[in-house]
Amino acid sequence: MSRFARAENARISPATSCRLLLAFIGAASLAACAQSPVGRQRADLGTTTRQSAIERPHRVAALHPHPIFRPRPSHDTASTRPTASQGVASFYSDTETASGEKFDKNELTAAHPTLPFGTKLRVTDVSSGRFVTVRVNDRGPFVHGRVVDISPSAAEALGMVDKGVTNVRLDVVR
Repeated sequence: MSRFARAENARISPATSCRLLLAFIGAASLAACAQSPVGRQRADLGTTTRQSAIERPHRVAALHPHPIFRPRPSHDTASTRPTASQGVASFYSDTETASGEKFDKNELTAAHPTLPFGTKLRVTDVSSGRFVTVRVNDRGPFVHGRVVDISPSAAEALGMVDKGVTNVRLDVVR
């Protein structure tokens, strides 16, 4: 019997037929998605010009069903200085900072997770009211619940060396 004759007489197993059916259904659903109006609408939006977006504002609204709220900054001089955060501060010592500087325990420096290097922060002890201005030159702290790590000299200025940690308020100076 030839190879072709065996192939004609051979039956497809149920597992193979199930796989073929699933592949066919998957291909059909992908083809249906490609023809959906939402897919065409998003494709149309990618190539729109500013004039056509003005002429057809409903297209833009379809992507953002709820208005986007963006608070406007007030021009009040008291609120132009942003507060970075409030929480627990600790002090640390390291050999090298994330900014590439060599760590100096005698400088008034700090580690903050997100503020840019060189940012001046006023760190105020909430309980005593003492404050110190530090410069961000490192990343951290990497302990949950802490907002800033300060150098030992800054910790000494705040009077927190014996406590180890203290509640502080951070204000961006510049």
